[in-house]
Amino acid sequence: MSQRAVAVAVLYVMKKRASKVLREDEEEGLCCCEYVNRHGERSHLTACCCDCEDLDDACDRFLKREPQKPESLSQVAAVVSDRVRLPWLWGGAQKVDLSITPPLILLPALLHLAALHFLLGVVVLTALPGLVLWYYYVTHRKKGRTLFFLSLALFSLAYMYYLFVTEVLPRGEVGLLELAAVTAGVLLTLAALVLTKRDPGVVRPNKEAVHSTVTYYGPMADRDPSFSRESQNVTMTVASRAKDGAGPVEQDGRERKNWCPTCRVARPPRAGHCRICGVCVLRLDHHCVWINSCVGQANHRSFLLTLLFFLMTSLYGISLVLQSVCPQQYVLTALLYCPGVYDQYSSALCFTCAWYSSIVTIGLLHLLIVQIVNISYNVTEREARAALREKTARSACWGLVVDTGVYSQGFRGNWSEFVAMGEKLTPPSPTDLV
Repeated sequence: MSQRAVAVAVLYVMKKRASKVLREDEEEGLCCCEYVNRHGERSHLTACCCDCEDLDDACDRFLKREPQKPESLSQVAAVVSDRVRLPWLWGGAQKVDLSITPPLILLPALLHLAALHFLLGVVVLTALPGLVLWYYYVTHRKKGRTLFFLSLALFSLAYMYYLFVTEVLPRGEVGLLELAAVTAGVLLTLAALVLTKRDPGVVRPNKEAVHSTVTYYGPMADRDPSFSRESQNVTMTVASRAKDGAGPVEQDGRERKNWCPTCRVARPPRAGHCRICGVCVLRLDHHCVWINSCVGQANHRSFLLTLLFFLMTSLYGISLVLQSVCPQQYVLTALLYCPGVYDQYSSALCFTCAWYSSIVTIGLLHLLIVQIVNISYNVTEREARAALREKTARSACWGLVVDTGVYSQGFRGNWSEFVAMGEKLTPPSPTDLV
């Protein structure tokens, strides 16, 4: 590399650092309604409707019946998402992720609409899971992160608890002991969710192997920029320098297969790279959209506890609601036959929410069964899908049971390893990290 190129690179890095320091200084002097927009300019919440050239151009083309530019919708969406903010005392107005707002508006509206009539309830409760699945496949195909599903899960839990307190409890059939049990279940579910949202077990290189650390102020290839917030640290090891041609390090086929070119680390066995989070995770099971995080070695146990607490709380709450609105029917048959439930709007709303909770419970019960089966055979969801795709595993029950036979140590051995695997977060050093 020539001296001129080195000088240009140094000036570029210095300019980026200076702009970052300037931006931090600006943020320190911001009031609660000010913010630094995506162009690095200081702006105010009251000016959210000013300087909307992209929106004006899109509306003008729409009124003139002219075709929109390919980038018009993305630019308008970027402007709107950048200007939707909440006043904040520290660091200025904070950006609000727009994907969290649809559940807050649509879920109460649809449930109240479904409580008006039996046929409306059938239509809404049939269409709602379809819409959620459609949005899941849209976001999953783009490999992008979204807070929609986490917002839907948390708001569903909070809204069902709110209706339980305001609509079911005043009826008198539910006592304070039952309310305390439901409250404890909700709190335990949230506590387990907080533990699950922590580090899933990101693969990191050994400190002895670190050669240098370079900071890039821009998105890298195959990396989600929102994960690292504008700046991205790339740790250079002896193996990574060998990949770049900086050193003659010999690697066999297995080590080349375990090498992640995006994270620039050598993955231990059973670790995998998540294209949504942009990191490699130890014993990666799957990326769960409902918690907006990966499920790996560090949080797999708490993820299972979250499912168990939620299912027990949901089933108990549904039984209490049905006993309150359909006292003459058995709990198992009240969902299918509850005469006179639509005579009062309050009873119809409780009955509709019981149906909605039952649909969510069935979906999460299927997920829990899959998790228990996979743990019993010592196989992750990622390994099961790969084995079914390559036809290298024995499957039964329409693909519910997948046995690869690679890591299985018997039923007791597999569960013992699962219970104790959180204590083994430091993997053995890969051979190419010296």
